[in-house]
Amino acid sequence: MMLDPQHLETDRALLQLGKRLRADGYRFTCVTPATHARVNSRQGAEQARTLRDVFGWSRPFSPALLSADELGQLQRGHLVTEHGQLLHSTVRWSTLDDLLLVHSAYPTDASDAVFFGPDSYRFAQVIHDHLQRTPQRVEHAVDIGCGSGVGALLIARAAQHAQVSAVDINPLALRYTAINAALAGVSNVSVEPSDLLDGITGTFDLIVANPPYMLDLSERTYRHGGGSLGAALSLRIVEQARERLSPGGSLLLYTGVAMVEGRDALLEAVRLRLAGPEWSWVYREIDPDVFGEQLDERGYEHVERIAAVALTVTRNG
Repeated sequence: MMLDPQHLETDRALLQLGKRLRADGYRFTCVTPATHARVNSRQGAEQARTLRDVFGWSRPFSPALLSADELGQLQRGHLVTEHGQLLHSTVRWSTLDDLLLVHSAYPTDASDAVFFGPDSYRFAQVIHDHLQRTPQRVEHAVDIGCGSGVGALLIARAAQHAQVSAVDINPLALRYTAINAALAGVSNVSVEPSDLLDGITGTFDLIVANPPYMLDLSERTYRHGGGSLGAALSLRIVEQARERLSPGGSLLLYTGVAMVEGRDALLEAVRLRLAGPEWSWVYREIDPDVFGEQLDERGYEHVERIAAVALTVTRNG
């Protein structure tokens, strides 16, 4: 896995920092933005006291809190901003089982923010369950909108003979995926810029995707799913996957759907697109109620709930 030559100093610093944190036994489970805000608003959480406060909870910290090596890596990579006498890391580090993953610091307001959170853990479980129960050998796989690279890394480690592509329209996501792959010691992942599957060729035994599914008025890349209530990108993935799955290959789509008066518009659209004997598919709710705070946003006035769902599509043949 090659790091981005245009950002080599920063990315090398991130990789070395990740190695140091892993050696120190660092662990952090990333939470929703709403939970993050609540925890950080508590008395005593104004300033970091531990590494988890610095690199998990994204709290401002005194330079003296870090070792000279850790602080040096942050400064060499231009990965800190100043807050008076304190500093603030521009990245977070979270763990998923034995993986350590770099992603954007809280709050993820930037248009090119790279998100990791509870959806990532649920997405990982969907992939794990599929790989455990399917007999299909994976030779060529792709993680669409890879973000921090979770999907690509899980597949690459489970199918070490496979060629795994990690694609995203966000250059920062591709850089973080490359760093996370290098940190995990995975060599069979390639990162490639692409708008869904438009930029790469071939067919795939396994396509996975955890796309943004919100209606985001700021249209941040990691969050805005398009359409009236965020489902447009998910449907584009289904449509492109139909054309690019190998016989016997599968699409694993983990996404969310805004429910209006008990109606699941995404499921209705999927039924139309996957009608006929060529496809076998299963659609299920993973969690009936996620990101409830989104219902306060403009555009969600008639939404009852947002459900996390998983769609598994297999091309028969």
